[in-house]
Amino acid sequence: MAYPIHRLRRLRKNENIRRLVRENHISVDDLIYPLFIEEGKNIKKEIPSMPGIYRWSLDRIDEELEEVSNLNIPAVLLFGIPEHKDQVGSQTWNEEGIIQRAIRHIKENYPQLYIITDVCFCEYTEHGHCGVLHNNDVANDITLENTKKQVISHAQAGADMVAPSGMMDGVVKAIREALDGAGFTDIPIMAYSAKYASSYYGPFRDAADSAPAFGDRRTYQMDPANRREALREVSFDIEEGADIVMVKPALAYLDIISDVKREFKLPVAAYNVSGEYSMIKAAGKLGWIDENKVMMETVLSMKRAGADIVITYHAKEIARLLK
Repeated sequence: MAYPIHRLRRLRKNENIRRLVRENHISVDDLIYPLFIEEGKNIKKEIPSMPGIYRWSLDRIDEELEEVSNLNIPAVLLFGIPEHKDQVGSQTWNEEGIIQRAIRHIKENYPQLYIITDVCFCEYTEHGHCGVLHNNDVANDITLENTKKQVISHAQAGADMVAPSGMMDGVVKAIREALDGAGFTDIPIMAYSAKYASSYYGPFRDAADSAPAFGDRRTYQMDPANRREALREVSFDIEEGADIVMVKPALAYLDIISDVKREFKLPVAAYNVSGEYSMIKAAGKLGWIDENKVMMETVLSMKRAGADIVITYHAKEIARLLK
């Protein structure tokens, strides 16, 4: 028997009871904040398609890190924009590269921050693809060899976690073997396990200067139409040694987050990507939505779908509201 014996509105009567029975919550502890660090001096460059998000040079990054630290955001995800690019992205394993220097700076000055490094090549290659090219496509196994050099370089600089985003087959296994072989057995891997070839990445490519010079990334990133394939990708990454698995993007892929959370027992990260961020910012600027409320509801939807961790450009705004 339902109504009138059961009246669901009883538990919605006022804010106190709603708080008591609320099933999901957003906490600052859930958040990872991405940072774009550019080689050069005196750079604080707002990304036009991502209002409020900047590229920083290392000599000015403290302006951002102080705020992140004061807001008690636990972790940052680092993306580098080098001064010089080449065909293979060799700056990714240069011990004096922009990311390596950034890691050392953060470790020395903000030891309370947990440092995660994006492991990829698209920002570092002249062609903008995620590895070494062969016949105008990324050569999977050659790229894996360079990935090993990149992660060891990051670990030696002091990274706490590495996050491979290139969607190469076997990348988690290659990284785990490389890190373990170099003595970095305690560094975890957050795998971009279900990363789709999405149109939501547009603003990021402005932010990281990583748009491909030709073609697209559909031969190595997932087809947005596929759902079962995501579970295969995640299962392979877990077998290869992933410690955290990620779904990217998040908002249009809540079904994938839910599937992964239900099927596997590892922590699940959702990447609230640049296009999702920019849509909220644009609609908020035009007065079409209540920007803060839509922001919080959007991130809450990712938590409700099953995400344990949310990587989001909204992290500082969320942390301020939670304070």
